[in-house]
Amino acid sequence: MNYDNNPIERLVGIMARLRNKENGCPWDIEQTFETIAPCTLEEAYEVVDAIQRKDMAGLKEELGDLLLQVVFHAQMASEEKKFDFNDVVTGLADKLVFRHPHVFGERDAQTASDVNKVWDEMKAQEKKNKAAQGEIPSILDDIPLALPSLARAQKISKRAAKVGFEWTKTEDVLDKVLEEVEEMRQAIRNNDKVNMEEELGDLFFVLVNLGRRLDIDCEEAARQSNYKFERRFKGMETEIHLKKEEMKSLSLETWEAHWQRQKDKEKKAV
Repeated sequence: MNYDNNPIERLVGIMARLRNKENGCPWDIEQTFETIAPCTLEEAYEVVDAIQRKDMAGLKEELGDLLLQVVFHAQMASEEKKFDFNDVVTGLADKLVFRHPHVFGERDAQTASDVNKVWDEMKAQEKKNKAAQGEIPSILDDIPLALPSLARAQKISKRAAKVGFEWTKTEDVLDKVLEEVEEMRQAIRNNDKVNMEEELGDLFFVLVNLGRRLDIDCEEAARQSNYKFERRFKGMETEIHLKKEEMKSLSLETWEAHWQRQKDKEKKAV
């Protein structure tokens, strides 16, 4: 294959060869949009993980893996005569130009806040264009179902708040959290499994609204809590192993003592 040193053309060509029904890779040939979708999500998460770890070499590799997902989906679409990789790139370029009239047009935007207003206006115009074509628009359109649940909840509540479906004060959200906690208590008292699940979901959603009101990325907050718990638990495991203790035999008080020591170690390290 000769691509005159064009990396993108080389990548697209390699993917086409892998999917070639006669002499390609059996695994790649068998894949569909549905079977590759979980891989796409996983690669996006691994990009975020590399960023969190400040691993630039890892980030370069993970971005390549994520790009592979785009090329893979585009190749399958090309085989079905729907669109190809060039169409994906062209559509993205056109969208970026349309949504940045302050750069490519005559609109003025001096701050990030100004840019956000322009961006919202452009997206609103896109929705109007779809409505003119007979589609019934919703402000909740185009929020991906496959987003992590906390991230999707935050996007949904942010959209709703933009049109006025919002608490007056942040303290009101805290009151709603307490209300949902009490409803959760009642579901537990009633041993109502279905209601427990529903109330837990409601509690998550209200907590996400609290995070949104405080300008906190709830997905990131949860991710950081996961990292913190993992770090402390591994520290406890090491301590327990050195003391030759058996984890399953430890009392709640002993676990709490180990946990507090890990917290104290972190404070001293700061």
